Amino acid sequence: QPQLVESGGGKVQPGGSLRLSCTISGLTYLDYYFIAWFRQAPGKEREGVSCIRLSDIYYADSVKGRFTVSIDNAKNTMYLQMNSLKPEDTAVYYCAADPIGFGLGVCHVTAQEYDYWGQGTQVTVSS
Repeated sequence: QPQLVESGGGKVQPGGSLRLSCTISGLTYLDYYFIAWFRQAPGKEREGVSCIRLSDIYYADSVKGRFTVSIDNAKNTMYLQMNSLKPEDTAVYYCAADPIGFGLGVCHVTAQEYDYWGQGTQVTVSS
């Protein structure tokens, strides 16, 4: 069964940076999957952060210009470089994968469409 494992979370001061990693095993040909980052703060709904498939990339407005998503295919790892962090970024961050299916599709962060999820990693932004 596919496994996605997040790492790299921690506590950082406002304005600081973190890089999250999502290592993926049990999936072949990552070109055939949307790979996405979601986050969820206590008492709030799960929020889509970013999605990547080949050159098709999506960012939520709340993180655009501050976060960068990338994939290292040789390592089967997706990264989320987070700069200029704000207290509002505090959340558990999850990675997830969605098979593209029959059509080409468009990168998206519709949580119910994602089949495979990691366990999450905590990011805390505070003084």
